[in-house]
Amino acid sequence: MMVMTKSKMANRYSPEVRARAVRMAFEHQGLYETQAGAIAAIAPKIDCIPQTLSGWVKQAEKDSGMRDGLTSEERDRIKALERENRELRQANEILRKVSVYLAPARIAASGGCRAVGRNSTAH
Repeated sequence: MMVMTKSKMANRYSPEVRARAVRMAFEHQGLYETQAGAIAAIAPKIDCIPQTLSGWVKQAEKDSGMRDGLTSEERDRIKALERENRELRQANEILRKVSVYLAPARIAASGGCRAVGRNSTAH
């Protein structure tokens, strides 16, 4: 049995199919008592579950300003910043480990633990 991850499920429908489904939900909303009714009727036509189409409709409403929340552009920007932050943390961790590893060699090369600017006869 193959289990699909969220990222694979997100790519299952093309942007064109999503846009068409959302447009259909908006266009047919007046024919049903509720938006949920329109979504429930349209979802099987594009071979998805109503919850999936409902999520697309809600995000389209956010993107157009009809609903409060993060737009797709804002969500993408946050994801990019989180990815960059994660990469910088990893780079900092690598640099920290390298500096700990190289510190004994640096001390030995400098002649011990003398304070800067003092000669070896000072006590």
